[in-house]
Amino acid sequence: MINKNYFIFILIILIAKFNQAQSIPYNYSLDYKLYKTNDSSPASNTIDRIFVQDKSTVWLGTSKGLSKTTDGGLTWINYYDTKPFGKESISAINFGLNAIWAGCWHFENKLGSDIPVGNGLRYSTDGGNSWIEVPQPVDAPEDSTIFYGSNKLRALPVTAKEQNFIYGIAFTKNTIWIVSFSGGLRKSTDMGKTWQRVVLPPDNLDFIKPSDKLDFDLAPSSGNLKMRGNLNHRAFSIISIGDTLYVGTAGGINKSTDGGVSWIKFNKTNQTNSISGNFVLSLNYNFYDNSIWAATWKAEGATENYGVSCSFNGGKSWNIFLVDERVRDFAFKYKSNNSYDVFAASSNGILRSSNKGYTWINSSNIIDENTKTELKPTLYLSVETNKLNSSNHEIWVGTNDGLAKTIETDSEFWNSKWKTFLSSNDSVDEDKSYAFPNPFNPKFDVVRIKYNLSNNAKITLRIFDFGMNLVRTVVQNANRFPGNNLMEIWDGKDENKNIVPNGVYFYRLDIDENKVLFGKIILLM
Repeated sequence: MINKNYFIFILIILIAKFNQAQSIPYNYSLDYKLYKTNDSSPASNTIDRIFVQDKSTVWLGTSKGLSKTTDGGLTWINYYDTKPFGKESISAINFGLNAIWAGCWHFENKLGSDIPVGNGLRYSTDGGNSWIEVPQPVDAPEDSTIFYGSNKLRALPVTAKEQNFIYGIAFTKNTIWIVSFSGGLRKSTDMGKTWQRVVLPPDNLDFIKPSDKLDFDLAPSSGNLKMRGNLNHRAFSIISIGDTLYVGTAGGINKSTDGGVSWIKFNKTNQTNSISGNFVLSLNYNFYDNSIWAATWKAEGATENYGVSCSFNGGKSWNIFLVDERVRDFAFKYKSNNSYDVFAASSNGILRSSNKGYTWINSSNIIDENTKTELKPTLYLSVETNKLNSSNHEIWVGTNDGLAKTIETDSEFWNSKWKTFLSSNDSVDEDKSYAFPNPFNPKFDVVRIKYNLSNNAKITLRIFDFGMNLVRTVVQNANRFPGNNLMEIWDGKDENKNIVPNGVYFYRLDIDENKVLFGKIILLM
């Protein structure tokens, strides 16, 4: 699921000091030109999506918008806070119909709860120099029926953008397909000017085709119309292979071989060798052996499990790997000896298999080979590979604490020569420090305190609450060596390892006995 990482929350006396938090509606036909200089890092440390368009172009979907590099990460173009992206987060990226597409979303507070809100798509046909905006597809209140063959079905009108944002994008000939929680599966044949809802099987049917006589409601929930809600109409993932579509929902995996007209559904209970769980968070296609890889999470059934479900025969049967792992993404390294490695971004790290998923090896700690900066993620969100030439491969890893890249040959397996990318504003000057990200959410992030040393020193870092009561001694009399942009990390917990409440906190960084640096941290959940 897409995670809440940063959102705008104004704390009166700190607005001027802190302006780094996350947090938009335009009309369809607006075409915006971008005037943007290159940055040294992506705009955010929360990397939800990685998409490799070609050997030189890598796109990121982050909590602070879309980012792009064309030089292996040396420089980045960040589209955050530019038209038409504004301060949107990015939930999906794909390339098709001669354009790069990105799904946008943000949080809004509704009756005391933070609700994800979809804000449509942006697409560019010139590599990101200019963008066209597509509004989030919604229904009119009278859109309460839909025809499927000779069947007239009731349909729940999805009239709002709340809980309606785009998790995945796919393409078939002349058609773009999108999936969302409340919006379900939709398609457009005119570059997003108009959209059609696509009928998937209800929870109680494993097959549908237009010639069937059917009686069910197209509805992800009962809504105010007291409809027969279906988990299989809540869509989260999609891939396309030619005219064949696979759609992952909260009710299983749906397959169509005729361009989305008729469907067969695979779930935990309707096959002997079934998927591990019915909530299908991610789908990926392996071109080497035509296998389908799915991040299948537990939905409702008592027999369901978290895990990876893989089919080598188009969904007729499934192999289950990594039971109890909560996987979010997959990638494949295609090697010149006609074999491949599969990668899984899991809650416990980036796992890797070279024998089709039967055994897995975790990566070592992600530490920058040159700067020695270590990522400290609590979530591994995305992974992608980029074959640079016949024998060299980039492996990109996205977390909630930054981005990392390594380059390895065909024969290498976790060489651990990492380059890390952290969004931390400019380098800090001598005798100064600052904390980032700020605000931060300890459920998903850690906060880093950045400083410089010109000589060896002993470091003590303490955290205090707004009343200057000691909350945590993070490090005490720790030896540190000279360097620019050194960092200490606080996980948002007190001395008893409990996450502290929302609020303003202060840090005190003692350098030997003759220098003290202070700063403020905003903690928000």
